[in-house]
Amino acid sequence: MPITVARLCRYPVKGLNAEHLPRVTLTAGQTIPGDRRFAIAHGSTQFDCANPKWLGKHNFLMLAKDEKLAQLEARYDEEAETLTFYRQGKQIVKAKPDSASGRSVVGQFFAGFMSGSIRGAPKLLEATGHSFSDVPEKVLSLINLASVSDLERVLRQEVDPARFRANVYFQGLPAWHERGWADREFTLGSARLRIVGEIERCAATNVNPATAERDLNLPLTLRKGYGHMKMGLYAEVIEDGSVAEGDEIVLS
Repeated sequence: MPITVARLCRYPVKGLNAEHLPRVTLTAGQTIPGDRRFAIAHGSTQFDCANPKWLGKHNFLMLAKDEKLAQLEARYDEEAETLTFYRQGKQIVKAKPDSASGRSVVGQFFAGFMSGSIRGAPKLLEATGHSFSDVPEKVLSLINLASVSDLERVLRQEVDPARFRANVYFQGLPAWHERGWADREFTLGSARLRIVGEIERCAATNVNPATAERDLNLPLTLRKGYGHMKMGLYAEVIEDGSVAEGDEIVLS
């Protein structure tokens, strides 16, 4: 049975829900285009947009602490250079993030929306070529849907795969077999990637992406059920190419 891509996603704004992408072009050494391109930083966060350096997630609004963020999704239009925020499918804010006025509009919205849980005046950050990922490396995250199904068996209830905030959800591989892929290379569509590590899960997975409620403890469930807190893989792009839903993943 072939291993195929079930869904492709990016997260234009760190901590917010996914934007679905039927097809993407990948570039060696880069993330999925536009993934974690923006972040909402605390007023106290020090970040030089002209000389960006990776910062830990505590410097930003993050799902692990701020479950209310799961009420929002963001979409970025590269051609129009506009960032649009939605709540329950309804547009609530639209702005041009490359303008001071646009960033101000976004900051004002989050000041009200996250009142009481943000340090100082929130600010929208972007830096050319930078990704506000939880890890310093520019990688894609992959989730085996069969492993999520097995977690449902252990938990005895449904688990939305979106809790794991992956870029690539794939099917066709038995549960947990991806844990044996360490350092393996593979083709993803016409691109080539290398596995660089497993993903240890944090409290962000406890948040239901549909309700924005903290209704499970998945790191604890993983530890008790399997003896580890791993779910998913990080991979780096080593050769350019494109990938679409339905494309195959082929290990070397």
